[in-house]
Amino acid sequence: MLPIRTFRLALSLLVALACAGALTGCQSGKLAPSDARPAVLLVLTNHADLGDTGEPTGFFLAEAAHPWHVFHDAGWIVVLASPKGGQAPIDPRSLENVDEESQRFLDKFARDGEDGMVVPGTARLTSMKASAFEAIFFAGGHGTMWDFPEGPGVRETAEGVYKSGGVVAAVCHGPAALVNLRGKGGKPLVAGRRVTGFTNAEEDAVELTDAMPFLLETRLRELGAEFVGAGNFEENVVVDGRMVTGQNPASARDTAQAVVRIAAEETDR
Repeated sequence: MLPIRTFRLALSLLVALACAGALTGCQSGKLAPSDARPAVLLVLTNHADLGDTGEPTGFFLAEAAHPWHVFHDAGWIVVLASPKGGQAPIDPRSLENVDEESQRFLDKFARDGEDGMVVPGTARLTSMKASAFEAIFFAGGHGTMWDFPEGPGVRETAEGVYKSGGVVAAVCHGPAALVNLRGKGGKPLVAGRRVTGFTNAEEDAVELTDAMPFLLETRLRELGAEFVGAGNFEENVVVDGRMVTGQNPASARDTAQAVVRIAAEETDR
């Protein structure tokens, strides 16, 4: 008889096949109901417009590619998902000076779309059974600032993963997904927790402060989080229980590695 988490994962993946047309995020690309490996939702933004600037945006390539490789190499099943499902645009600025891991991710998952390079066929978050996953990982990119706070399934799925004992993780602008999460008594999930993310200083450095719908560091502080920032573009990963956050693209790999480590510790308890 299958473990309940494995059964739920199989059910989620079957729904994803119907909704997305293809399991582009599944590690093997095939449904494996008898597979008891850990599973993670790697969430990408659907948002492609950088505010009123007229410039394109999306998810930052390395912030999805490096975690994908970490999870893949650890033997995890990885499901690429997004709030709306379907296409996830890649921020063109993240396609400059592409490293080897990011190029392999592009070769495996991306294609040229009408308005730039995209990952097609991501699964809709609302089609996923949260308790089937050991972790949910929100990749960054400026697009997340528009659809992660209130996007379909973001809050419900992330809260579901956390309540079922899983890890909630995010990197760079990905912590925008955390701002509406609630814990016991309706209290913000980040309240009283040590977190990080793309800092106000880094937003100033890339000259996009005025383009943002809100400043991530400021919002997290307003919600009662203890924001822990490092210098501009320095690697910085903050772990607080089953919440893991990384500051910027340089932090993506270590953020994912922390998720794998914490999930293993939770399993051993």
